[in-house]
Amino acid sequence: MICPKCEYEYREGISVCPDCDTTLVTIENFEGSLIHPKDWVIVFSCADIVEADMLKSNLGGADIDALVLNQNDSSFPVVGDLSVIKILVKKEDVDDAVAIINDINRKEDL
Repeated sequence: MICPKCEYEYREGISVCPDCDTTLVTIENFEGSLIHPKDWVIVFSCADIVEADMLKSNLGGADIDALVLNQNDSSFPVVGDLSVIKILVKKEDVDDAVAIINDINRKEDL
């Protein structure tokens, strides 16, 4: 058994972490819920964090988990906004996510 919050392992028979009072899970369940980079695909890139957050919210409304990767480097002095912000979804959600993003962008063009 392992604590999903502090990641300490405990012997069988213990069901609650004595350090943080969190219900323990099996190691298999814990490892199965970890985020692995190889399981995620970039489905959209932009330069506006607000746009990325709004798209992530829309994907979440469709029960699609999404991550926003903001590669903005404020230590690099440039004129204008050259940051690259990416939206990633799990491989199995790529087709649905792309369809939703394309639909949203098509409606903005009208």
